[in-house]
Amino acid sequence: MSTAHTARPGTSAVRQTLPGTPPALPAGRTVRLGASRIAYEVKTYFRQGDSVFFTFLFPVVFLLIFSVAFGDQSFGKDADGNDVTAAQFYLPAMLSAGLLLSGMQNLAIDIATERSDGTLKRFGGTPLPVLSYFIGKFGQVFVTGLAQAILLLLVAGVAFGAKLPTEASAWGTFAWVFVLGVSTFAVLGIALSALPRSGKSATAVIIPIALILQFISGVYLNFSQLPEWLQNFASIFPLKWMAQGMRSVFLPSTYEGLEPGGAWNLGGVALVTGIWLVAGLIVCRFTFRWIRKDS
Repeated sequence: MSTAHTARPGTSAVRQTLPGTPPALPAGRTVRLGASRIAYEVKTYFRQGDSVFFTFLFPVVFLLIFSVAFGDQSFGKDADGNDVTAAQFYLPAMLSAGLLLSGMQNLAIDIATERSDGTLKRFGGTPLPVLSYFIGKFGQVFVTGLAQAILLLLVAGVAFGAKLPTEASAWGTFAWVFVLGVSTFAVLGIALSALPRSGKSATAVIIPIALILQFISGVYLNFSQLPEWLQNFASIFPLKWMAQGMRSVFLPSTYEGLEPGGAWNLGGVALVTGIWLVAGLIVCRFTFRWIRKDS
């Protein structure tokens, strides 16, 4: 049953709400609530040791391992004939993996756990808008993803002397690829959070998906050496395109010919990743609930 409220002076229509439904908040307050949650989400994230290791530090650890294990090997030459080191070669892959882990894997598991332990149900009984909740999660992914990227760049450039780009255009490409990647994987994480039936099963459901995507998308294996059919299959998913976009920034132009089609294809990076972003938003719109329907 709905209850009609008499319009206040200055309002143009009678508003109807369901009993128990939090009243709609002004857009400005919704954004402020979301912004205030960012600090809380970041603080909570760094208090969880397992999440910090397996999402924030995991790519850094692998970059260290690859750089040390293959430090005496050359991964090709740049246009000036200088060797491409292991740190430079694996940096784009680890940056891409970081976006996947900090965004999709972390949010999917985190939100599934919050739904299972009743946190989302309690949110549903407060005036907190869903949009404010999402802003907090997006902000946490952006902050932690940026911190992770800076740490990876420092490890590669300072600790192992990897050659980093000096052109402003290259860093401009890095900026839009990073922001698009953060947004896409955050949205996909929210969408995937509806898949696990409980918080206990979340890691078992989400982590294998993330691992498979990393192995077929050129993160741990050289993408150009994968079978053509597997390259084509990986091209369906956004991680392959994120890795390709990052390679265009940090690898020399001599590597461009190894990409599918012999080009970095940044237009394809934007198009495919943008499609996944829109698709993820649509899925979130129709599947996100404070409480599972089958609870």
